Amino acid sequence: MRLLHTMLRVGNLQRSIDFYTKVMGMQLLRTTDRPEQQYSLAFVGYGSNPEHAEIELTYNYGVEQYELGTAYGHIAIGVPDAYAACEKIRAGGGAVTREPGPVKGGSTVIAFVTDPDGYKIELIQRDSAA
Repeated sequence: MRLLHTMLRVGNLQRSIDFYTKVMGMQLLRTTDRPEQQYSLAFVGYGSNPEHAEIELTYNYGVEQYELGTAYGHIAIGVPDAYAACEKIRAGGGAVTREPGPVKGGSTVIAFVTDPDGYKIELIQRDSAA
């Protein structure tokens, strides 16, 4: 088995595509528009399946906002330098919600950013971002 993608419902598809591609540095991999079913999809990621997991951004026509609930946590992305990543994200208009620093009780450097719909993204500093 292999993790293929995570689906996030978004209130504005282009705004989310712009965030994940321009601010987070992902690629727009493919899009699908289903007007009869009233939804559109955009897949973004740092590479395509099956080598890389993707994020499926789902826009349901007419829905501009969702309640995130209390069960959802975050997406985690490995980065070589969490401090530099946060500066780049901030410069691109992204929101850093937890500045880079060691995780509580440990030494791994992490940070958190939030996408335009409020989804949390954890940045985990690793020698190799893989």
